[in-house]
Amino acid sequence: MIRVVLINLLFLLLPTLLYFSYVYIRRRDRPGEQVLSNAPIFWLLSLGVAMMIASLVIFGKWEGGAPSGKYVPPRLKDGVIIPGHVE
Repeated sequence: MIRVVLINLLFLLLPTLLYFSYVYIRRRDRPGEQVLSNAPIFWLLSLGVAMMIASLVIFGKWEGGAPSGKYVPPRLKDGVIIPGHVE
């Protein structure tokens, strides 16, 4: 569950982080300029929300097993941990 939350947080913040990284690299020689006041925050967060929703749809559609499947919990076999899975 924490993995899904972290992935969604990454997708939400990724456009903003990329934008601020780009602006920082471009304006290294002019450190006194306002970056945040000129940033398209609405569009960056909108793109982040769209990416987050897309990741939720993709993970919901293709991750996990069939609803009728049987869950086999993780187990230790010959000193090796076999992860849980759906059969």
